[in-house]
Amino acid sequence: MDQNSLPPIQTTARDDAVLKALVGFVRAEALQPGERLPTERILAERLKVSRNTVREALTRWEGLGLVERRQGSGTYLKAAVSHDMLHMPLTLAGGNDFTSLMQTLEIRRALEAEAAALCAERASQADIAEIARKLDIMEQAFRTRDGMSSEEDWEFHQAIYRVSGNPLFEQIIAAMHELFHRFWEHPLGVRDFGHASFPYHRTIYECIAARDPRGARAEALKLIATVEDDLKRGAAKLKLSSQT
Repeated sequence: MDQNSLPPIQTTARDDAVLKALVGFVRAEALQPGERLPTERILAERLKVSRNTVREALTRWEGLGLVERRQGSGTYLKAAVSHDMLHMPLTLAGGNDFTSLMQTLEIRRALEAEAAALCAERASQADIAEIARKLDIMEQAFRTRDGMSSEEDWEFHQAIYRVSGNPLFEQIIAAMHELFHRFWEHPLGVRDFGHASFPYHRTIYECIAARDPRGARAEALKLIATVEDDLKRGAAKLKLSSQT
């Protein structure tokens, strides 16, 4: 990798300039999704900016689902980048109340159902095998940790978004990652939150493996319906407790 292909920048608009320079570097080096970027130190030296400036730029890319940081390994490109790509920041309510969670669930319902259907249409045999591997890991974690499998659950769904063939699914989900994770943090005091959704992960996979988009969409909607039921159950308990 020729580090000289990343020229230093001389501008006061450092944030945007760093992002543009990174795009230029990725394209000049023909880096593909899955390949590793240079270290923050090397990037900072070539750009003639601080490592903190580079780190902030990579954080923005991470929030957009363009790169993935792996502890102890480095930063990896997740999606193709170009000079004319558009950034779509999301502003989301940060509450853990019933209304905020329901609003987030409405977005997740639309994304989950369509991504599952597209995945069933487009998945290769290798893709199906990888989704099956993620499912096995999630199911094992669920059974051995009394339903505490949020990270493994997330990885299973991420595999489906990735195979959908539309990078926007994965990028939008990545931007909403923190809010979605609240579904596994016992919202509204529901201790067994999400347990009812467990069997639908396998039925979604089975429809994908059978290349049945209608079935995959239907099973995804069933999964989200169980989450909605849990939210309503939690809201009802909170209302009852406030009246006593």
